[in-house]
Amino acid sequence: MRVVAGALTLCAILLVQSRGTFPKLAPSWRSVAALGAYMLGFSFAYLSLSAGTGALILFGCVQLTMFIMSLRSGESFSVASWGGLAIAFGGLIYLVSPGLSAPDPIGAVLMGVAGVAWGFYSLLGRGAKDPLAETAANFVFLAPFVIVVSALAFVQMYLSETGVLLAMASGAIASGCGYVIWYAALRGLSGTRAAVVQLAAPVIAAVMGVWFLGEHVTLRLVVASAATLGGVAVVLAQRARKPA
Repeated sequence: MRVVAGALTLCAILLVQSRGTFPKLAPSWRSVAALGAYMLGFSFAYLSLSAGTGALILFGCVQLTMFIMSLRSGESFSVASWGGLAIAFGGLIYLVSPGLSAPDPIGAVLMGVAGVAWGFYSLLGRGAKDPLAETAANFVFLAPFVIVVSALAFVQMYLSETGVLLAMASGAIASGCGYVIWYAALRGLSGTRAAVVQLAAPVIAAVMGVWFLGEHVTLRLVVASAATLGGVAVVLAQRARKPA
């Protein structure tokens, strides 16, 4: 429902923008694959993870993916940056390590996959010439795949009127329009700045989880968040100091 609602919304916007002449959609199959891996990993992971824990795993894996790709492209890291990466990675390891308050391991792995996929999707999106058309194409060509997955999981579904409305709103507004804005923003952002604007995501998710869902913030999540976000902040601060 989320993906289909996003696809329909984006197509409607494209139709209005082109004044009745619908443009030919040309998807980037790597982007479609990355978006699909993110959507599926994210959706199934949150069956067993709290909002804050899931967001921290997702965010940490996104950042580590973008940093690793920067290293592969030839960018050098200072000693302080390597230290920050070690702290951030250590925070994620501590979060998912065995213990009474450890998150579900399958959910943690699925969210990690979603984070890596979103990191690649963000990097691929930086080259988008037409964010609206390319995001619409990604959603349209992803829709048949997620419909098949949903059909396979149909016996486990529970549908409510509120749930359906929220799924459609998530697809039309948060996913469809939100991803267009994100793709458009990426055109003017370096990899480092793209990482910076995501720093608040786990904190916002944890606060909203407590506020709206009645979730509890554990000491493990607080310590892991401080290490992961602090480590990433160190890396970003060091990279920001480099001369242009």
